[in-house]
Amino acid sequence: MHRRALLQAAAVVPFALAPHLAWAAADSSPRVAGFETFRLRVNKRGNWIVVRLGTDKGLTGLGDASHGGHDEESLAALTRFAALLGGRSVFDVEWFRQAAIAEAGPQASASAHVAISALEQCLWDLIGKTLKVPTYKLFGGKLRDAVRLYANINRSTEPRTPEGFAAMARAAVAAGFSAIKLAPFDAIPQGPVDPAERARLTDEGVACAAAVRAAIGPKNDLLIDAHSRFNLEDGLALARRLEPLNLFWLEEVTPADPVSDLAAINRAARMPTAGGESIYGVAGFYPYVRGGAVDIVMPDIKLCGGMVELKKIAGLAEGAGLAVSPHGPASPIGNIAAAHVMAGVPNFDILEFSFGEVPWRADLLIPRERIEPGGLLPLSERPGFGFELNEKVAAQQAV
Repeated sequence: MHRRALLQAAAVVPFALAPHLAWAAADSSPRVAGFETFRLRVNKRGNWIVVRLGTDKGLTGLGDASHGGHDEESLAALTRFAALLGGRSVFDVEWFRQAAIAEAGPQASASAHVAISALEQCLWDLIGKTLKVPTYKLFGGKLRDAVRLYANINRSTEPRTPEGFAAMARAAVAAGFSAIKLAPFDAIPQGPVDPAERARLTDEGVACAAAVRAAIGPKNDLLIDAHSRFNLEDGLALARRLEPLNLFWLEEVTPADPVSDLAAINRAARMPTAGGESIYGVAGFYPYVRGGAVDIVMPDIKLCGGMVELKKIAGLAEGAGLAVSPHGPASPIGNIAAAHVMAGVPNFDILEFSFGEVPWRADLLIPRERIEPGGLLPLSERPGFGFELNEKVAAQQAV
């Protein structure tokens, strides 16, 4: 566990999201007074990094800075960007976004993106707590009381065989999920590979996908992520081969560059296609959406630019007639932050949930994370995100 003090800024210009309201006056709003990071051991696919901002009025807000590449780089980036917030009002979201983006520069790393997003998440949690309203009300209210989740079993399945994937899929269905995702082609190297080896590994991946479909039955949804392991020709063949499995979607068959390859697969595929998990910002998604890359865009709240940017990207997708399904196989805090944004998004489809990685996941929060039958994540009516960090569990699982 890392706990790092945040230096107070000497003098700041007051700013509030709603200066016309007396209770949001800059001289009375909570000020950022410190921050902590909690690095939690998960598995070989990556740790979780949880961030907590504190204020001079005793409030705390949570954020998720997981999976930014290298943990030490993400922790250093958090210290760098948190320094911008010292002494600032918790309402200074857009000021922080612009200041942090300028500080990061045009070639910002994934570590910088997740750090900025995590701190922005903390601010929105704090604003909700300050105003005593759930954060979703700050994003336009809600169209739904709960968001549907799909269980990503890819990060937890061992062995990565048809039998191993099928067993984990059955466990996810038993836990209440009605949609299951796996990435059965991860053994295929990215880049050049012997055609015979590619064909063998593709056969193995298709066998894993078929085993999961058999395990979950025809009524539950099956999602397949190809993790950009294919070229255009092989990707078109894969889409045809997977047609009998009645997929909910086929995700990221080829790399995003060139977009024309994904667009060709999207036009040819008889199932919906999805992708965009590593794209940053509205500017990054614009050519992806305009190029017809996918039917469903998948911004990751940690990597796409944060909660405000996630809402903007959802609006961009809506204008193009596309659905939005945020990517996010990380801590429960990232899921909750994305859910508060998606609560009022009309073109929302489904949200990612990393199933089976650790037995203590639900206990990381107070109150415990709760998933309802059908794989539904209910939206809390408590202020902010509606949760606090369970420090005892965080200490027990600290790296």
